[in-house]
Amino acid sequence: MTDVAAEVGVSRALVSLVFRGQPGASPETRERVFAAAARLGYKPDMAARLLARGRSRVLGVLFTARNPYHVDLVEAVYPAAEELGYDLVLSAAVPTRDEHKAIEALIGHRSEALLLCGPTIDDEAVAALARRVPTVVIGRLIKDAGVDVVTSYDRPGTRAVVDYLVGLGHRDIVHVDAGSRPGGPERRRAYRDAMRSHGLEEWIRVLPGNHFEEGGAEAARALLEGEGPLPTAVFAANDLSAIGLLDVFTRAGVKVPEQVSIVGYDDSHIAGLSHIDLTTVRQDVPRLARLAVAAADEQLRGAREAGATLKLESRLVVRGTSGPPSH
Repeated sequence: MTDVAAEVGVSRALVSLVFRGQPGASPETRERVFAAAARLGYKPDMAARLLARGRSRVLGVLFTARNPYHVDLVEAVYPAAEELGYDLVLSAAVPTRDEHKAIEALIGHRSEALLLCGPTIDDEAVAALARRVPTVVIGRLIKDAGVDVVTSYDRPGTRAVVDYLVGLGHRDIVHVDAGSRPGGPERRRAYRDAMRSHGLEEWIRVLPGNHFEEGGAEAARALLEGEGPLPTAVFAANDLSAIGLLDVFTRAGVKVPEQVSIVGYDDSHIAGLSHIDLTTVRQDVPRLARLAVAAADEQLRGAREAGATLKLESRLVVRGTSGPPSH
């Protein structure tokens, strides 16, 4: 600002008034100040201004780098945040950097509120975090933690998968679960209930898995090495797990969907790739992102207390990895 003031021949204080939009300078002087600033390449430091007012207008986003569904969420959060005047700081949880470290980095970067994509830290840790900073959890049900939750209904989505497969003629439908990871318990329970509702109790079989390809790959190997015929359909707890199944079965010469149908969950961007063409359950990612950002904004404005749970419908997307059983 000193350089701009010298260029125009006015005081530094007057330049400051102009950039802050305060009265005290004529329209002509304002024009000259902005023209000089443009020539000198000067840009006001918006971050410093906001901090001086006690606001950073930065939302911190925790996500898992290996999870394509989380990447889709991050992409959708950007325009939603921009619309409400927020910028984002991202922090990824990776095998060598746990969620606690990733979250502390977000707080260290002066995030006003946190958006946690499918966090795996325990409920007590989430509640403790919410006492420090306004927090919104995306994609995981959590109660009485002082946070807002934005997620999809897992039961109808899972029920749609089982109804669809049974409608095609499948009975031997295996579920590869995600253990205690976000969505895992809900989808596992919904699978069991849906199978029972179709009178298929004796066919219920749950294999342990996770949210990554290796979980689905391990389950596929267990099925290939097991006694008896392969199931006619496998429903995986998420898309990456389903892709792990698809890869191992294809390499073993198992025809998908002629011999085994495979269904995932999330409809992440990789599910629709032509060489994968995965049948899956689509969650409304853009709306989840908008609701999460709006929830953070409401907490920051003091519009309401935290603790709301917002749930969206999901829908089945049928592609090339599913079809009627061959026997």
